[in-house]
Amino acid sequence: MLDIRFIRENADAVQTNAKNKACDVDIAQLLKLDSEVRVLQSQVDDLRQKRNENVAQSKGGRPTPELIAEGKAIKDQLAEIEPKLKDVNTEFITLLKRVPNMALADVPIGHSEEENVVIKTIGEIPKFDFKPLNHAEIAAKHDWIDKERAAKVTGSRFAYVKGELVRLQFAIINFVMDVLGDEAKLAEIAKNNNIEVSTKPFVPVLPPLMIRTDMYDAMDRLEPRDERYKLEGDDLWLQGSAEHTLGSMHANEIFEESQMPIRYLGYATSFRREAGTYGKDMEGLFRMHQFDKLEMESFTTAENGLSEHLLFSAIQDYLLTQLELPHQIVQKCTFDIGKPNARGVDMNAYLPGQGKYRETHTADYMTDYQARRLNTRVRRNSGALELVHINDATAFALGRIMIAIIENNQTAEGNVNIPKALQSYLGGRTVL
Repeated sequence: MLDIRFIRENADAVQTNAKNKACDVDIAQLLKLDSEVRVLQSQVDDLRQKRNENVAQSKGGRPTPELIAEGKAIKDQLAEIEPKLKDVNTEFITLLKRVPNMALADVPIGHSEEENVVIKTIGEIPKFDFKPLNHAEIAAKHDWIDKERAAKVTGSRFAYVKGELVRLQFAIINFVMDVLGDEAKLAEIAKNNNIEVSTKPFVPVLPPLMIRTDMYDAMDRLEPRDERYKLEGDDLWLQGSAEHTLGSMHANEIFEESQMPIRYLGYATSFRREAGTYGKDMEGLFRMHQFDKLEMESFTTAENGLSEHLLFSAIQDYLLTQLELPHQIVQKCTFDIGKPNARGVDMNAYLPGQGKYRETHTADYMTDYQARRLNTRVRRNSGALELVHINDATAFALGRIMIAIIENNQTAEGNVNIPKALQSYLGGRTVL
């Protein structure tokens, strides 16, 4: 969440930013509640001080009737004001949590996804001398995806992924771990994109697949709840992306500046309801309730947060380019970046089966917005304590990237040419 001191000093800008993000929040009402909380808190603090003085005067002997009367009056006043303070503070915190993060100055102002800006298009759209199939049709030829039996066992929008597609998924995972674990490779990516940033490798992590309500809320990723899965009888939710449990793992901790940046590559099976989708988005591996993702997460000092975000986007571009997939780099507008984000970039890969670019990656820069609720800080070399800045970004959503690989590399016979970058991870084979 935002610092209330910043909101007090920049009320108009915060209200405008909320409007640009399509967030319904009344900043004037928030500041009214803030003032009420401070007045009531001051009254409570004064009364508690008087109570302490009253108790001190009563020690060592029998208290006078005047002291007894004063003590009772203080108790009665506290009994009246403390509940008011609790109620107003609860209302204040609830409203404060609804205030979105401030968008960075270069984020395009927009009121729909249509106002996102394509920054760059990379690679050539493949030309086929046959009518290209979508990934679900190709997978059916090879028995790679079985949704009918999954529906029998689990329900709709689940699948058994089988055979060569499983091998392809693990090849992609190993490829990404090798790239993100290679300091020389990260240095090359940073240099080629003119980014001054640490080249510290990512630590691979298999995070928990469940998260408590308070941690999900602190990450500001719990809402909208109707897209999440709650475990009946437990204060636990199935996470919707590895970032949810990676970002919260250092809640209430303090890093030393010498440790920064902290970088993780998390692999997790994730869960979302994906309500309201239809048509092509329900075929094959698109928009499943259960899907596998490789997610980048990092904690940095404030001055390095934006460079880290740019590095994450450059890594995404590099990974897609290495897999020879035509794609676009898209800067998201204020409407689309999300409530906790200060800046957001998408990568959209071209899918011949749909004849258009579709989102495969997103990179989110949260500044200190999440860290304030998580209370995750860094001790600077000077000794000062500061909130960390947090970034997260997709390395690969495995289902979607396999869709792109299958559709862009299909042959007339219905097979799939394996991208060169993955061939060594599949025993040197060139075709699935």
